[in-house]
Amino acid sequence: MTADSENASAEDACRILRELKATPQIFERLAEGYESELGLQKQLRKDFSSDVVRAAITQTDLRRRAAARFSRAGEMWFSPKGLEQATSEVVAAHKAGRFAGRVYDFCCGIGADSVALGLRGCDVTSVDLSPPCCLMTEWNAEVYGVADRIAVVGSDIGDVKLRDGLLHIDPDRRPGAGQRVRRVEDCEPGLSVLLELTSQFPGGAIKLSPASNFGGKFANCEVELVSLGGECREATIWFGELAGDASFRATVLPSGATLSAEPLSAWTNVGELGAWIYDPDPAVVRSGLVDALAERLGLRRLDDAEEYLTGDIWVDSPFVRPFEVLENLPNNDRDVRRAFGRYKFGEAEIKCRHVPIQAEVVRRKLPMEGQGVGTLIYTRQAGRTKVVICRRFSS
Repeated sequence: MTADSENASAEDACRILRELKATPQIFERLAEGYESELGLQKQLRKDFSSDVVRAAITQTDLRRRAAARFSRAGEMWFSPKGLEQATSEVVAAHKAGRFAGRVYDFCCGIGADSVALGLRGCDVTSVDLSPPCCLMTEWNAEVYGVADRIAVVGSDIGDVKLRDGLLHIDPDRRPGAGQRVRRVEDCEPGLSVLLELTSQFPGGAIKLSPASNFGGKFANCEVELVSLGGECREATIWFGELAGDASFRATVLPSGATLSAEPLSAWTNVGELGAWIYDPDPAVVRSGLVDALAERLGLRRLDDAEEYLTGDIWVDSPFVRPFEVLENLPNNDRDVRRAFGRYKFGEAEIKCRHVPIQAEVVRRKLPMEGQGVGTLIYTRQAGRTKVVICRRFSS
C-alpha cells in the first residue's frame, strides 16, 4: 500500500468513526437485537450508511470482548489490533503507579496506558502515527474523565524532540499487517531505537510481550514480569530513575504481591516429593526467580529441569498454587487410570511443563464417575517422569 493510499484509508476510517460517534442511537438499536444478524443489518441500513452499520457492529463486538479487561468497555473505542495490544486496566494502573509529573506515551494505541497515567495525575503527551488511534485515545480519555490531562499528538515518535519528562512506550508487535513478532528487534520501533530512547529520557518503561527475547538486551534496567489472573501479561523494562535495584521482578495481580531478586542469587535443593506440590505463578517462572521464591518459602525443586516446587507443609503465598499430594506414580497409563479411579473424581485437570503429553487423550481414558476435580501433574523427579495425583487447594 502506498503512502497516499494509507493516508486515504486512515482519513476514511476517521470519518466513519466520527459519524459513528455522532449517532449513538445505533448502539441502542443493536442492543435491542433482532431475529437474525442479517435482518438487523438490513433494518439498520434503512437509517444509517453501510459503513457506519459495519463499524457499529464491529465496535459492539470489540466492546463485548473488552469487558473483562476494562471497567468502562461499553463506552470505550477500539480497533481489533488496538484491543489486542492494549494494556489491561488493572495492569496499566499498576504500571502507572511508578510515574509522576510529565509523561510521554509513545505508540499510545487506543490510549489504555495514557488513561491510567492520567488517572494517576500525570500530564500525558500521547503520540501515535495512526490518526484513528489518536481519535480513540482522545475519546477514551473523555470516557475516563481525564481528557484535560492528555494531549494527543498524531506524529511519528521521531518527530517529538522534547525530553522534559518520563517515557512510556509500547512498540508495535504487529508491524504493518504482519503476524505477531517475538523478537524485540522486529518490533516497531526496534531495539536500536528503544535503547537510544533509554539514554535520552531520565526514566521510563518499555512494554514488551512476556514471550519476547528481552533477556540480555537492556543493561542496567529492571525487567518486571506481570501476571493477571494466572496469565503472564507483560514484560516491562524499567530504565533510568524508575528502575529498581534488582534486575528482575515478578508481580502478581490483582493482589499486587511482588518479588524482586537476581535470578542467580539463590540455589534451591532438589528433593523428594513432599505432602504438597506447588505450581509457581507464570510471572515467577518467566522472570527466572523460581529458586529465589523457593528459598523465601522454604520449598525445594522436584528436579533441576522442573519449575514445580514441593514441601512437607502447606504454604500460603500468592506466588504459588498449592496442590495436596494424594499419590506419586510411575508414568504408566494403566496404573494412573486405576489410581485416579479410586478417588471418584468427576473432572480431571491435567498439568505439565516439560513432559510432552496429549492432555485430551489422557483425559478421555480416565474414569470420572464421582464428584470434584482431581489433578494429574506430569513432572520430572530426579531425572524420571512421574505422575502426581493431587487435589487443588484453596484457602
